[in-house]
Amino acid sequence: MRPERHTRPEYVAAFRELAARIQATLADVPRQALPVRMYVAGGAALHFHTGSRVSADVDAVFSRRIALPENLDVAYRDVDGAARLLYFDRQYNDTLGLMHEDAQDDSLPLSLEGVDAHVLDVRILTPLDLAVSKLGRYSMQDREDIVALAKLGLVEAEPLRCRALEALGGYVGDTARLRGTIDTAVEMVAAARRK
Repeated sequence: MRPERHTRPEYVAAFRELAARIQATLADVPRQALPVRMYVAGGAALHFHTGSRVSADVDAVFSRRIALPENLDVAYRDVDGAARLLYFDRQYNDTLGLMHEDAQDDSLPLSLEGVDAHVLDVRILTPLDLAVSKLGRYSMQDREDIVALAKLGLVEAEPLRCRALEALGGYVGDTARLRGTIDTAVEMVAAARRK
């Protein structure tokens, strides 16, 4: 997918610069080891789907272990002229949150000018998998993000329940809290879709 017209061009340019810096470090990687896939979640993925809030960080994991460059923060000016910073979150990982086992396979390619998908294949979680990924922490921001997806018709209640329960099947331990969160999120999405 290409960044939609509802995305903020300044944010997209900063994101593209971050991806280009990562791609530059792959210049000497043997062709048979490419492409490296970059799976984007969190607020950055949300922005590409909805155009709503911009995140200060990029949450992403890669298909291969990658030696990231030092300079993974990009300063830019937002549409209102305010100084902003976009940085790659080196602490993010997707092993502690709720994530469907097929989320990476089902992710959507993001076409960015100047980033060669044969070298760095930037992908974003589908709206459904993005919503599921937000159920683990389920902060107020996560709830707002899920509602934003639902209001645009990108997530519906029953598919969310099914995908989240499938994701939960891969987890061990006491999942009672997560089951309650799934029920609450499904009700919230159904309410947002009725409006």
